[in-house]
Amino acid sequence: MRRTLRRTVAAVAMALCAAVLPAPLPANAAPPPAPATAAAQWIDRDTVVWKDARRADAELEFGTEGEGPGVRRIRLTPSALTPAEQAAYPHLRNFPAFAVDPRDRKFTLTALRDRLVAVQPDADGRRVSTGVQIPGVLDDLYAPAAAGTPLGPVFRRGRPTLSVWAPTARTVALELDGRTVPMRRDDASGVWQARGPRGWAGKPYRYVVTVWAPTAGRFVTNKVTDPYATALTADSTRSLVVDLADPRLAPKGWDRLKKPAAVPLNRARIQELHIRDFSVEDRTSRHPGRYLAFTDRRSDGMRHLKALADAGTSYVHLLPASDIATIPERRSDQARPDCDLAALPADSERQQECVGKTAARDAYNWGYDPFHYTVPEGSYASDPDSPRSRTGEFRRMVQGLNSAGLRTVMDVVYNHTAASGQDALSVLDRIVPGYYHRLLDDGSVATSTCCANTAPEHTMMGRLVVDSIVTWARQYKIDGFRFDLMGHHPKANILAVRKALDALTPAKDGVDGQAIVLYGEGWNFGEVANDARFVQATQRNMAGTGIATFNDRARDAVRGGGPFDADPRVQGFASGLHTDPNTSPANGTPAEQRARLLHYQDLLKVGLTGNLADYTFTDTSGRTVKGSDVDYNGSPAGYAAAPGDALAYVDAHDNETLYDALAYKLPPGTPAADRARMQVVALATAALSQGPALSQAGTDLLRSKSLDRNSHDSGDWFNALHWNCRDGNGFGRGLPPAADNKDKWPYARPLLADPALRPGCRQITAASAAYRDLLRIHATEPAFGLTSTDAVQAALSFPLSGTEETPGVVTMRLGELVVVFNATPQRQLQHLPSLAGQRYGLHRVQARGADPVVKTASYEKRTGTFGVPARTVAVFAAR
Repeated sequence: MRRTLRRTVAAVAMALCAAVLPAPLPANAAPPPAPATAAAQWIDRDTVVWKDARRADAELEFGTEGEGPGVRRIRLTPSALTPAEQAAYPHLRNFPAFAVDPRDRKFTLTALRDRLVAVQPDADGRRVSTGVQIPGVLDDLYAPAAAGTPLGPVFRRGRPTLSVWAPTARTVALELDGRTVPMRRDDASGVWQARGPRGWAGKPYRYVVTVWAPTAGRFVTNKVTDPYATALTADSTRSLVVDLADPRLAPKGWDRLKKPAAVPLNRARIQELHIRDFSVEDRTSRHPGRYLAFTDRRSDGMRHLKALADAGTSYVHLLPASDIATIPERRSDQARPDCDLAALPADSERQQECVGKTAARDAYNWGYDPFHYTVPEGSYASDPDSPRSRTGEFRRMVQGLNSAGLRTVMDVVYNHTAASGQDALSVLDRIVPGYYHRLLDDGSVATSTCCANTAPEHTMMGRLVVDSIVTWARQYKIDGFRFDLMGHHPKANILAVRKALDALTPAKDGVDGQAIVLYGEGWNFGEVANDARFVQATQRNMAGTGIATFNDRARDAVRGGGPFDADPRVQGFASGLHTDPNTSPANGTPAEQRARLLHYQDLLKVGLTGNLADYTFTDTSGRTVKGSDVDYNGSPAGYAAAPGDALAYVDAHDNETLYDALAYKLPPGTPAADRARMQVVALATAALSQGPALSQAGTDLLRSKSLDRNSHDSGDWFNALHWNCRDGNGFGRGLPPAADNKDKWPYARPLLADPALRPGCRQITAASAAYRDLLRIHATEPAFGLTSTDAVQAALSFPLSGTEETPGVVTMRLGELVVVFNATPQRQLQHLPSLAGQRYGLHRVQARGADPVVKTASYEKRTGTFGVPARTVAVFAAR
């Protein structure tokens, strides 16, 4: 990033103090208004890049009327980016570059704390100006010293030191418990510090930061909470001076917490759930909607989680539980729908209308609108003002899950913030404006993630990610992290997280960092797509790192189509494509359906291997191919280097639940029992794959959100989990919210009105029990935990794959097991002549299990023929 280190940061600061400034403009000459754009980028102390500039001399102007002696200038001369700079900023390589005049380097630190504009005459001599982006030069000048300086509240012998990185601030003071305390600036790091007595502990505080704000076009004085806060008052109005090592915040037994045995990522079976969904409508919970609900061992929800753990589920993945920007944290401030929702018709518009009126003020949000990254969300605590409640009860939640046999994963959202600029919900940007967010070429904040994108490629934002993760691991004993939109992070940033976690030891830190699992969404899109700015943490790039990415290839093959189809009835392997067609013209002709189904089966096979790029097999056209040769919408299907690189799933919080997707896709007259069986077939494709697998909480119970494809702000009515089958599965709670679903209402209305689509206890309990049997098979058979491509190649095969393959059936041989996935509505016979004469029988778990239908599966030794009932996954074992 930097071209030279001829001067140390300290030397630059000393030179600045002794500088002889260039002649200023007359004191009465006000500078022009701040430009609306910032097309110039000061990427290191020596170099400025300016899109669309003329390749002629230019200047950086700094200073404002009434601020010091007037406007001053740093001269720029045409230059070229070095190879190192081009590598660091590949998206800028074709823009005009300028070198900072060596005579003016001494003004750099002053300029960065002032109004800053790039100026150049155009071809007609008229003044052209633009704002200046400064993250690169801030990293060059300050990051070497700042990267190792503690931030936030740090306690030594009971005395706190508060530190904040604010290199561009004119002044920073500490507002502590109603009084103002000065802070000292370290010129080398740009960190401001104040050390206090023991009496500061527990006190509320904010930083008072005076800084130039480009979005406001003026100097502002912001009162801001601490980006490194460890505790907050209700609604995040103040940070609290809190030491997370304070024994008063630790629940009984915290220091001696015994965790379930660590499960390697390639064998992980994960339940994804939302803290409020889990218990808010569980009448058996003593703490509905709170962290403490996970300590209710006898509640229906905890009993179900315990049953899943006993069957082989190893992790619970919590949707974001760090401080959320948009939920009123005090219960007295939370709005509730005032309608009799249960009395309304199943296909009515009124439920979503009523829920929508209070959505902005209710207690519900998924949590992908982060406010403070390293403090537990207050709305789940019994007292959001109390660290004993927020911190202590979060820790008790972890204890409760651990005692049920489940390790805990946190969903983390470092790729964006809820707001930027001078918004009241903006923290980072009001302390160091223009640094923490990723800016586009014109200086506007990138929003490809839906919100204000952060820039973990900048040193101090990347450091914030690492520091926050380590705090959650050490202080809250979190066992894994799922990164939201991980592809918007640099690969190097995620690897830095892995390195920092690996350094944690039980003796030193109380946790085994090497046992902590990492996975995330490796999607490739937006302004960073195709490694435009850095090597991304995408599916392909993370292969071989041991950090998994979600596998959308097999998901789409199993469900059919994609998440954004205009017609939601597009079918797939587990939703009846070709073998049980619906009437949608989007599925094509019978011949087109057959061809697409067979291709889906190839995608499914690659998924069952762990989505391995180099796994070789015979595809349905008879060709010998590798996983990477199979097409997925123009990209290679197989991308993993080892079975732990891709995470299998068929539903998650995003998009319709599996039950709702099948409601759209299966023929309308499909009986409830068959819908339940297809649900299990779909779940089996992930549960019996190599590598990690995830399912949304309640999917084994046929969970529905009444066809809502984006329930992030749909309230408890559409989201709550129903652990007791007598409460139904959530289907038929009205048309889903119009904002994301109205275009699907014509498809949804007749389905929601059909009582036959509401499963009863028989179907719900049968599906859950059958799924748990599959988990038990996975947990007890070592062959599902292979660790390399070579091992998978040697042990796993698809013996009937090829031109004669049965549409709707995939047969997998895995060591001494044979697994038949029959998604068709007929019993199927699968002939494996190579096994003729060998003894096989239904796996003991299924033979003694809950599903009477699978028990009718058969094996004929003489011919090596396996018979599998309709809509059934059967696992056979050698005898």
